[in-house]
Amino acid sequence: MTDTRDPAGSPGTTRRRFLAGGGGLAAAGLAGCLGSAVGSGTNDGSDDADSGGSGGDDGSDGPVAVASFFSFYDFAREIAADTPITVRNLVPTGLHGHGWEPDASVTRDIIDADAFIHVGEDFQPWADRAIQTLKDDDVDTQLINVREGVELVPLADTLDRDEEGVGEGRGRDPHFWLDPRRAKIAVDNITEGLVELAPEHGDALRDNAETYKTEVLDRIDADYEKIFEAAERDVVQLAAHNAFQYIADRYGVQMRPLVVNLAASGDVKPSDIIEAKRVIDENDIRYIGAGVFETRRPAKQLIAETDVEAYYPVTPYAGVREDWVENDWGYEEIAYNINMPTFEVVLGNTAPEDAGYDGWNDEWRNFE
Repeated sequence: MTDTRDPAGSPGTTRRRFLAGGGGLAAAGLAGCLGSAVGSGTNDGSDDADSGGSGGDDGSDGPVAVASFFSFYDFAREIAADTPITVRNLVPTGLHGHGWEPDASVTRDIIDADAFIHVGEDFQPWADRAIQTLKDDDVDTQLINVREGVELVPLADTLDRDEEGVGEGRGRDPHFWLDPRRAKIAVDNITEGLVELAPEHGDALRDNAETYKTEVLDRIDADYEKIFEAAERDVVQLAAHNAFQYIADRYGVQMRPLVVNLAASGDVKPSDIIEAKRVIDENDIRYIGAGVFETRRPAKQLIAETDVEAYYPVTPYAGVREDWVENDWGYEEIAYNINMPTFEVVLGNTAPEDAGYDGWNDEWRNFE
């Protein structure tokens, strides 16, 4: 990865790169683990937490918060920067945060932690079980629910009716963090939880959160808006699971998931392929998105059986690849280097060879 670019393809600088001293993502990632640009908290070394840890100026002595999902780990480490709080991601590198089933060691990590950052009930069954264990055993690990107060949208009409979703009355889509405005509510929830954990650092935590919301999430929101406002088409076909409806809801585009289940492990049915072929044909679609942490087999099938020329990466920020870890990519970098260039291409705003950083098309066109 040689460059981070804004959605128009011009060189850009993320806030994390700026704070790291302007040396670029490659330089920021020399430490080889997430969090190297924001603090000195360390990975605990276990196989179940190999996505790294970050925190403030001395994570070994301060409180420890563990997160059940990459996006909220990343938000938390930004909020905790330059405080003694250490934040650790429980989901291993290379795995999708929804559908993963950890072993008992992760529950022990949660019990040993001072706080557990989670996505709310009925989304990660293992997290629900761990929370019940904390309650049953009267463990004082603080619970931080990132979904508190977030308005969830109804499940898409394309959803498999066997799945009920989450939220009050169920029937609600849980993937709210893809909408940067709703993500700001999660940042607030995490912030207040960390303030409760380390009240003497409340001002720093709240200042970090406000900076992240205004300098990162507001900018992502504005840049997404530019992408979708510039598009002549309003239909995107994804060879991915049903995780992108909040993008559709916020920016007025039709996201057509191939895998209609909420979980990334959902099976593709023959009827799903038939429906995708219809959408591709009726909308003259040449490029589609494919889930980074999902099988590429259906995307390849669509290339073989339709006029689609290539697929490009999309991700709901639910996991990280090894090279993303090495380059210290978080929510911000993934938005600008993965999702935005792909949406530019599949919407027809930008030719694939002009999207993303130098070499983006070569790296991601029909990626394995």
